Amino acid sequence: MTLSPNAPSRRNSNEPLSGTPTLHDEPIDVPLREKSPKDPNPEAAPDNSAREEYPEGESASEAPTENAAADGAIIVDWNGPDDPENPKNWTFKRKWAATAIVSAFTFISPVSSSMIAPASDQLAANFGITSDVVIALTTSVFVLAYAFGPLFLGPLSEIFGRSRVLQLANLWYLAWNLGCGFAQNKGQLIAFRFLAGLGGSAPLSIGGGVLGDCWRPEERGQAVALYSLAPLLGPVVGPVAGGWIAEKSTWRWVFWSTSIVDGLVQFLGVFFLQETFAPILLERRAAKMRKEATGDAEKGGPRQIRTVYDQSDRHWQQIVSKALVRPFKLFYCEPIVQLLGLYMAFVYGLLYLFLTTIPSIFEGVYHQRVGIASLHYIALGVGLTGASQINARLMDKIYVYFTKKNGGSGRPEYRLPPMIPGTICLPIGLFLTGWTARADIHWIVPDIGIAFVGAGTILNFQSIQTYVIDAFTLHAASALAAVTFLRSCAGFGFPLFAPTMYNALGYGKGDSILGAVAILVGCPAPFIFWKYGQRIRQASKYARS
Repeated sequence: MTLSPNAPSRRNSNEPLSGTPTLHDEPIDVPLREKSPKDPNPEAAPDNSAREEYPEGESASEAPTENAAADGAIIVDWNGPDDPENPKNWTFKRKWAATAIVSAFTFISPVSSSMIAPASDQLAANFGITSDVVIALTTSVFVLAYAFGPLFLGPLSEIFGRSRVLQLANLWYLAWNLGCGFAQNKGQLIAFRFLAGLGGSAPLSIGGGVLGDCWRPEERGQAVALYSLAPLLGPVVGPVAGGWIAEKSTWRWVFWSTSIVDGLVQFLGVFFLQETFAPILLERRAAKMRKEATGDAEKGGPRQIRTVYDQSDRHWQQIVSKALVRPFKLFYCEPIVQLLGLYMAFVYGLLYLFLTTIPSIFEGVYHQRVGIASLHYIALGVGLTGASQINARLMDKIYVYFTKKNGGSGRPEYRLPPMIPGTICLPIGLFLTGWTARADIHWIVPDIGIAFVGAGTILNFQSIQTYVIDAFTLHAASALAAVTFLRSCAGFGFPLFAPTMYNALGYGKGDSILGAVAILVGCPAPFIFWKYGQRIRQASKYARS
């Protein structure tokens, strides 16, 4: 459980800082992975777990390994590679419990984001809203909050722990979402929606960190498939339920019903969502040891006890400030976050554009009632769910296949092949939906196009999410926060310009423009990162190389 300064290494090869030798004569900008050529395990590239934690001017050689503890401190680490307290060594049942709770949180919040859309006419009549932009804002302002919440919630989870921050943020969401049902004017509703969205954004970034903590790369595919499906399926289920609630009851029950479900998930989370973040778990172990070691004071004073992630000269304020700016640094410095984040933003914007235009197609073109028109969201759900289930069974097999071909060494790029059909399905769906949304063509044809859009969306999302988690590992929450910021801005903005675009161009030309952009931006992306991804990561301060 402890390592004295001269003890032999017992570190788990799957954990950060493993195999990092003490090197005093290398430049500090050399990636840590390059400093450990003997380490065969690709997971042991813990650049990300510690490099950002060094103050400016310090080298990796000053990391608190057993060789670096020249001050006589006891360094706390895992008890070897099979330590049962290491989340990567949890039983599958325990891992899936955490995955299910995180995915449930990630599902219920997006349900709230779109569930109010079918009740927009009720809202407009109730509060006297005449502007189409304001009506759209009541839906999309929730997604705008998704852009800002992860920027501080993700990093805070890397300081105070995943479970604690996630559950407190969910309670914040629950309180304000409940308040939306009691709003007395449009100003209150928009403000409460934004505040609820801040709390509801937590699982979008922290959830990926939980999965990265629990699952090894070769196991991670199915877990990420479920987690990635939740935030996309949620906005699809929301309008279907919201349409019938609005037709049979009142728009206020749209918020109260989601609050009831979220309260149940929160209750389960208290019991089944345990802490997964390695630095927090080891710090708890170290705290227990410090308490037990207080008796040593009579023998000349207790020795300093710290974890393998700590540095003796670091102050918590410095750690907090660095963690909070990390998503911005990742967005500014990391091509992976920039390029894939922008493409994911485009895809996410398309999803919310479809969520807000499906009613106008089937109510306006096909003259269907609100409840019936809302059922066409199922087409989007079929595409999302079907492609997700197929991909879930293939992701890990593809990863293992290429890992074996590479001599047993895995690479994050092995997550990219499913992205290729995703980039093809998306423009096909756009062209098909746009040009067949006509009264003289049966409604099933645009539904098929919508299903293609759903399939392309989830294939892109799952590949990109898993790639980012594998590439940034311990700082996955911060990396996903940066990506979530971009995609949420698009999810907020696309529905606002959609009515103007379609009124001016029609569905055919409008969707054709979007389809052309999807081809130009999306289709080359997986091939570019397949060829140059490793080189990009080797030049990175944060990504696994």
